[in-house]
Amino acid sequence: MSFIIKEFGKTRDGQILHSFSLYQDNGTFCTLLSYGGTLQRLMMPDRTGRLQDVVLGYDDMAGYQSDLNPYHGALVGRHANRIEDAVFEIDGKVYEVARNNGRNHLHGGIKGFDKVIWQGEPFNTPEGPAVRFSYRSPDGEEGYPGNLDIRVTYVLKADCALAIRYEAVSDQKTVINLTNHSYFNLAGQGSGTILNHQVQIEADAYTAINDECIPNGDILPVAGTALDFRKMKPIGQDINSAEPAIVAGQGYDHNFVLRAQPDGLKPCATVYEPKFGRLMTVETTLPGVQFYTGNMMKPDSGKEGVRYDCRNGFCLETQYFPNSLKHKQFPSPVFAAGEPFRHETVYRFSTR
Repeated sequence: MSFIIKEFGKTRDGQILHSFSLYQDNGTFCTLLSYGGTLQRLMMPDRTGRLQDVVLGYDDMAGYQSDLNPYHGALVGRHANRIEDAVFEIDGKVYEVARNNGRNHLHGGIKGFDKVIWQGEPFNTPEGPAVRFSYRSPDGEEGYPGNLDIRVTYVLKADCALAIRYEAVSDQKTVINLTNHSYFNLAGQGSGTILNHQVQIEADAYTAINDECIPNGDILPVAGTALDFRKMKPIGQDINSAEPAIVAGQGYDHNFVLRAQPDGLKPCATVYEPKFGRLMTVETTLPGVQFYTGNMMKPDSGKEGVRYDCRNGFCLETQYFPNSLKHKQFPSPVFAAGEPFRHETVYRFSTR
């Protein structure tokens, strides 16, 4: 196992960015970028042993800084997902954040963590090669209170797994809800639609949404709806359902309430791609997962000159529930000064 650091490019204002490639002895490898703490490439074998890149992204900074980039592979925060009316309250004080999704706030704002430069430190661990990204979000950045110190560590394991470990602490009471926004295609990036992928999610309920994909506070059962993934089924089976929840998301763009488990990693989701036989299982310590099927993706040029379009990738974004700052019955993403945020998500690959 080893790692390689290279210069990746420069931002529009001339800041130099680096890539960090992690290699395992079994041939699997991934590449991460200091821009956005982004997972740019993830090479995993199919049932014949052939390696393919299973995440979408770009070959250069022009792609990542393009207005068409839908957060490919990036770390997002301080608050992943949506905040209604772009305003929240902590201990009676009102904070206003950017309205960058209609009237609402999405994924940390105009310049969220997906657009900042992280300091990367590669190193080897007994589990495999790793890179630790660090960033200090200053008090008031994008409207959020407190100086927030963040460390996110990616570890490429020998058993074809990628672990993402999040740590953060603030000097003031603040919001912390971090996730990774990778778009997966288990047939290989650039392989077209993901509608034939089969999905199972460890959830009996989801957070109901309005026509802006904002949770309204209700937690509803998935049974008998197009959102029922308790047993594995193709993404395309119900994605065009006339149910209001599906129409609102223009497909799947919903937070699933994961089944309660003891502390530690718990099952989250399983995805199978039948053509090449890749199976991805997801584990997390967080209470929810946003299943998004790339409904708003626009025609775009991706890595190696391939063409991306609507529903060419899916996301499983582990998280605190969206709009939880408005609904106190949801698990809270508010952390006191000095209270650590520590969570982990693992994407594990095998074949069938």
